[in-house]
Amino acid sequence: MKLKKIRHRKSERGSVLAAAALGMLSFILAVGLGVDVSHLYLAKNELQNAADSAALAGASGLNYQSSGIADATDRATKAMNSYQFENTKVVIVPADVRFARNLSDFDNGTDMSEGQAAASTVAPDIKFVKVTTPQSPVNVAFVSMVLGNSLDLWAEAVAGVSVPLNQFAGYLPVSVVCDATCTSLVPKQMYTFRGGPQGSVAPGNYQILAIDGSGASDDRIGLASGVKNIVGPGGYVDTKPGVSAGAVRQGVNTRFDDYASQLDPINFPPDSNIKEGIDFEEYSDAKGRKQPPSNDGVAGRRVVLIPIVKASEFSGGRTRVQIDHFGAFFLSSKVQGGNGGDLQAEYIGVGVVVGNGEYDPTGTTNPGPPITKPVLYR
Repeated sequence: MKLKKIRHRKSERGSVLAAAALGMLSFILAVGLGVDVSHLYLAKNELQNAADSAALAGASGLNYQSSGIADATDRATKAMNSYQFENTKVVIVPADVRFARNLSDFDNGTDMSEGQAAASTVAPDIKFVKVTTPQSPVNVAFVSMVLGNSLDLWAEAVAGVSVPLNQFAGYLPVSVVCDATCTSLVPKQMYTFRGGPQGSVAPGNYQILAIDGSGASDDRIGLASGVKNIVGPGGYVDTKPGVSAGAVRQGVNTRFDDYASQLDPINFPPDSNIKEGIDFEEYSDAKGRKQPPSNDGVAGRRVVLIPIVKASEFSGGRTRVQIDHFGAFFLSSKVQGGNGGDLQAEYIGVGVVVGNGEYDPTGTTNPGPPITKPVLYR
């Protein structure tokens, strides 16, 4: 009887050990599965973020013209191809970038390739860009018997233009002065705007605006990065006396990779193309003349928003003026030395995707071609 009890206890101990071993194995598998699933989840999010950034970069290149389609493709592919996923580059080609007039086109198969979207009769209506990444393998460490040695992940994102904005931020803290009707600016025309004395402002001048502050450093930073305060057509802003030619030159020229007065390329990056003497059409053309900066550049830094104010607003030496509307300009050249601080800029005169802002349904519509911003839709 005693021998039977001993054998029974040994059998129980063996069963407990087997159950414990099985439980430990299950626990390890569960932990391993959790680790692998978490890794896959993070990797998927990382890949999705890269696709989102590439789609937004593509949408920022749209300009309602054929050149904008090529620029959108170029920006999207460059954004994605500079990304490292699992220590390996994710490379997309132009065929991975698709275009559409409407969001539903991506669902019903009527989206377009770069070549189709660039047709002169189609490009003005293109509002959306989709980026699809190729399948990228992610290694599985713990539960390869369940999931395999690796799992392929991919991502897609759709970005496009917003509704036309009527409240703006990120514009230059200067006002271009226009005539009584503000219709004298001609699309694709290059202008030289000169700083005007406070008491004798005339069309063709510009005035410094005291948006984020009235000091020279505020002018410099505002011209290098755009101002923060939001305002729209019909809004009032303060001006400041004097030309501040040095601050104008130092702020604007950061966009051409020229730095001074404690402005740096990290906070105020240059444009990705600093070639002077070109127009907006050539700048937007992927095959146009280019000059890369020595510092890391950001596409679109030479396309700027500037408030336009009637000359009559400055009569009597007034220092608070009403904005007529906002216009999009292309900075063709750096501001040269001297006391005038002349701005060389082309009035773009077509719809652009630029800057920051919002749409206020109760606000005044900004006249002229639409000014929009890139928006991630899905």
